[in-house]
Amino acid sequence: MNLNLTIIGQSITFIVFVLICMKYIWPHITAAMTERQKKIADGLAAADRASKDLELAQEKAKHELRDAKTEAASILESANKRATQIVEEAKEQAREEANRIKAAAQAEVEQEVNRAKEQLRSQVATLAFAGAEKVLESSVDQSAHKNMIDKLAASL
Repeated sequence: MNLNLTIIGQSITFIVFVLICMKYIWPHITAAMTERQKKIADGLAAADRASKDLELAQEKAKHELRDAKTEAASILESANKRATQIVEEAKEQAREEANRIKAAAQAEVEQEVNRAKEQLRSQVATLAFAGAEKVLESSVDQSAHKNMIDKLAASL
């Protein structure tokens, strides 16, 4: 056996093998690699989009939360103002009711004072008649001297 012939035969076989591989097998391998590379690139792009969408959703959630807090604060403030207003209205109504009751009580007191004055006037007139009768030791006619007694009671 000749060593050169063996090397030449192996070289030819290797070249034929490489050509067959390049013609029939290599395109399938490169297509599979290209497809795998495309899937990986699509996955990375989807992950980037999801990350950006997540950031946008978080920003939107922060914004809506801030708006909700602002709205809640304004609602709370208006509720507090309304509560204060209701309390002030109730106080004002209570003051008006107290003033009305006070005025009614004062009017009633004035009526009682006037009644008491009239009773005192009539009692004073009766006592004056009784005193006059004792002094004069005679009976004084009440109906005849009523005007004079009324003038006397009005001056007292």
